[in-house]
Amino acid sequence: MSLVDNIITWYSAHMNYASITALMAVESSFIPFPSEVVIPPAAFVAGQPDSVLYATGNYPIDVLIIVLFGTLGAMIGAIINYGLSVWLGRLIIYKFADSKLGHMCLLSSEKLQKAEAYFREKGNVSTFIGRFIPGIRQLISIPAGLSRMHFGAFLWWTFLGAFIWNCILAAVGYIAAGQMSLIKEYSHELSVAILILLGAVILFYAAKYLISLAKRK
Repeated sequence: MSLVDNIITWYSAHMNYASITALMAVESSFIPFPSEVVIPPAAFVAGQPDSVLYATGNYPIDVLIIVLFGTLGAMIGAIINYGLSVWLGRLIIYKFADSKLGHMCLLSSEKLQKAEAYFREKGNVSTFIGRFIPGIRQLISIPAGLSRMHFGAFLWWTFLGAFIWNCILAAVGYIAAGQMSLIKEYSHELSVAILILLGAVILFYAAKYLISLAKRK
């Protein structure tokens, strides 16, 4: 069995609506975690009859359900960021960002300043636009909380941005599922590509962490 087959089997056995919600909540909080490894694979395996996500037997409906649970998770994570920012305030949030734990979460005061500047420039709609920008997506809820943005407006723009972003990600998995025969044919090549990509991601995050440590010294 190839790496691709193992990944498909693992996602089919372990991915469910609760795990999608939890992982997307983590992704939307200050903890670095890519939504790209949650929604597209979930949408892909939703077409597999042995998957828990094969709920209704109607593939588009099952993918839409995944999007909704993913959006719910994103909302939870964003609300956590917003609430902590309102409760703790700017001083503590910035101190945490520059702490050892904050750097382990790939946070820094510079990143928060960038997110705040973006929020000031774009206003409330930044909580919508920011959902599509890497590096801003996870942090945009913090300046919204620090500025005490109207909570109803925050929920609306966050929901809209997260829903559209998850639809885009789900579409990737949906399209890939339609190419199952091609995936099976080139499973070996895809396995090699996945390993290379995984190694590159690990090196990237390790380098960023080491650079942040060097800057602190």
